Amino acid sequence: MTVSTTHVPATDLGFLLHKHPGRVQEFQQSFGTATVFYPEASEQRCTAALLLDVDALRLARARGKDSPDFSLGQYVNDRSYAASSLLGVAMADVFRTARAGRCAARPELADTRIPLEIGIPVLPCRGGAEVAHRVFGPLGWTVSAEPIPLDEQFPGWGDSRYVGLTITGTMRLADALSQLYVLLPVLDESKHYWQGPDEVDKLLRSGEGWLAEHPDRNLITRRYLGRRGGLTRVALARLAETDDVSADTLEPADNEEARQPEDRRVPLNVQRHEAVAAALANLGARTVVDLGCGSGQLLDRLVKTPGFTKVAGCDVSARSLQHAARRLRLDRLSERQAGRVEVFQSALTYEDDRLKGFDAAVLMEVIEHVDPPRLGALERVVFGTAHPGSVVVTTPNREYNALYEGLHGMRHSDHRFEWDRAQFTAWADRVAAAYGYAVTMHGIGEEDDTRGTPTQMAVFTSEGDSSSE
Repeated sequence: MTVSTTHVPATDLGFLLHKHPGRVQEFQQSFGTATVFYPEASEQRCTAALLLDVDALRLARARGKDSPDFSLGQYVNDRSYAASSLLGVAMADVFRTARAGRCAARPELADTRIPLEIGIPVLPCRGGAEVAHRVFGPLGWTVSAEPIPLDEQFPGWGDSRYVGLTITGTMRLADALSQLYVLLPVLDESKHYWQGPDEVDKLLRSGEGWLAEHPDRNLITRRYLGRRGGLTRVALARLAETDDVSADTLEPADNEEARQPEDRRVPLNVQRHEAVAAALANLGARTVVDLGCGSGQLLDRLVKTPGFTKVAGCDVSARSLQHAARRLRLDRLSERQAGRVEVFQSALTYEDDRLKGFDAAVLMEVIEHVDPPRLGALERVVFGTAHPGSVVVTTPNREYNALYEGLHGMRHSDHRFEWDRAQFTAWADRVAAAYGYAVTMHGIGEEDDTRGTPTQMAVFTSEGDSSSE
């Protein structure tokens, strides 16, 4: 696999990948040796190459349950000699710091979208070039996927299931590597190792910020998880929990082509946004700040609603704010429109005057991401110092988790805690009493007679004059 850039100076690619252009470096894998070297490295263009030399004997010793079931099968198949999940795993290991978006020498560069060209000369692609276009195209890549003939000397034999893939686009290198980590085995529709429940976490971590909104997220999820229905259902359920899911529905993963539109359910995330927007409307709020706005889905809904005269969003993640700015098209807004919407970086555990003066604030699926010892600081900042007229808080209901098939533990790997209904009510009552609010409790989503609803919502209203009045 080659990664090229024309960003000037192009040799900054070495800082991003944490691999010096003047060296050849080898990295041992359980199935072979990965080598990184630079075929070209000038100020105008730089290319890093990852070469994976698969050791057939090591691969045979690590024979998995899905390996061919005949005596020479491990030696006479082509699995070892084409880019697949082997390359994805090696890439994730060799470029793990780059994939995490960290670059101590050039921190601003790690957050910068740069021109990239990524090439893989031989790649298994079940479904042909069309599938490569389907999965990479919506992410902003220009895709070239050239079918490789079975044998150039016998054109009548037709094309093989391999393509030569080249994708070009302007993107953060960390995002590009994460997308490749997911999509290489998706194109191949196979992995070289047994997949356990932790594969769902790997998928959601690597797909953060793009998978939930991808038009073919079901295809990607199903193929990445190897058509394991239980894991796929868990992954899609957790995708529906995220704040990045589009308004269109998530289809069931099993036999999805046979499902009719009337069988689809409105995703919980969509129901959550509708419930929060309705609560804000009932409160009569005109100015709203979304605290922990993520990629800006709620902001987008509020900006399109004429009743809100000022909409602001803040998040601690600069990357999330970049997604929000693109979603809101802030660079294309007129002067009048730009005065109505604002996004800014802020940590909710530190006082910030920009949080003051709003009719309402929203904490949607935020508090569970805060370490419990720091939750008191968030309460003081939001309910005490900022003290908006109203606060709408949503959080998962832990009791409902038992109804998600295959889910063990919490719904998201970044959750620090999840409360049951009694715990959330106790917290809401305590905060309301401490900061002069009245609070009402609500449920969001399909209700179970025993376990309640999947999401719980608290609506706080100030009992005295707020700073916005």
